Amino acid sequence: MTENNLTANPSLDDELKKSNILIVDDNPANVSLLEFILEDEGYDNVTSTTDPRLVLPLCRKQSFDLILLDIRMPYMSGHEVMEQLQKELSDEHLAILTAQTDMQTQQDALKLGAKDFVTKPFEQWEVMLRIHNMLETRYFYKQQLIRGDVLEEEVRNRTEEIRLVQLEIVRRLGLAGEFRDNETGAHVVRMSQISEIIGRGAGLDEKTCELILYSSPMHDIGKIGIPDNILLKPGKLNGEEWEIMKNHAQIGRDIIGDYPADIMWMAGIIALSHHEKWDGSGYPQGLKGEDIPIYGRIAAISDVFDALLSRRPYKEPWPLDKAVTLIREEAGRHFDPRLVQVFVDNLDEILAIEKNNAD
Repeated sequence: MTENNLTANPSLDDELKKSNILIVDDNPANVSLLEFILEDEGYDNVTSTTDPRLVLPLCRKQSFDLILLDIRMPYMSGHEVMEQLQKELSDEHLAILTAQTDMQTQQDALKLGAKDFVTKPFEQWEVMLRIHNMLETRYFYKQQLIRGDVLEEEVRNRTEEIRLVQLEIVRRLGLAGEFRDNETGAHVVRMSQISEIIGRGAGLDEKTCELILYSSPMHDIGKIGIPDNILLKPGKLNGEEWEIMKNHAQIGRDIIGDYPADIMWMAGIIALSHHEKWDGSGYPQGLKGEDIPIYGRIAAISDVFDALLSRRPYKEPWPLDKAVTLIREEAGRHFDPRLVQVFVDNLDEILAIEKNNAD
């Protein structure tokens, strides 16, 4: 039998002979015969037991590519063993060893997951052909799983790469707007991180806070559409100039557009609403209270606070105490009072952001 090749592919034959095989038969003579046949064909990873109660513990310790299972055994029948395996394991290949050839025995075994039958007494050529065929099927099944896992990992990596590229584009667009009146652009980094902290403190879920972090840098992208003589004016804007300046919220919303992605959707909301005020005196829509989207209310606090601490063409940076005092005083007027309290409660973490991302 050894000289008769079961496969024309030597490398596949070598792989199959590495398979883990479990023999379960209460007759030691049958076990010894099967071990001899397998060893003679070069199968070295063979485990055997005459006690069917040990099958499940053995399968929990090790994954078997093929289980050769007797039907009629003391303590537990082969069908009972298969029922146990079916409840806990879904990845085992079973071949039934039986002297019974009646239709009911075969039907019951097939329902419980048997892949083939080996009838007693054994013929070596038949045993090995059936074992080989089942192991070959098992091998290609496992290869498909591996390919599927590799493909899934590639898709996951590619998706993450696309996501990171999208986030970087959003961040760069935010910086493009910020560079118009802030040469470092660090403001968008600080205010986005502060917005995330306030969002978490306000009880927003992880995904929403992450979206706030990544979308809020675009809050002032509309500054691209404001003329330099207004945006960079060192003094106070007059009435006409201020009306033009206020247009940057709507311009930003228009630039971001209506692309159906969560990050762009939230970026558009923040761009349009971060200059609205709790008392309704903000712009561009004059929204009031909770009619203002919470993302805009969060960005309003983080934007104003960091802007107060930053140098601009029209002002020097404020002292920290003065900036914090203004945020507190504007609770109920400019800012959502509940979010102001969240800001105060997390002030140490917010100040760490300011320190770690200085201009």
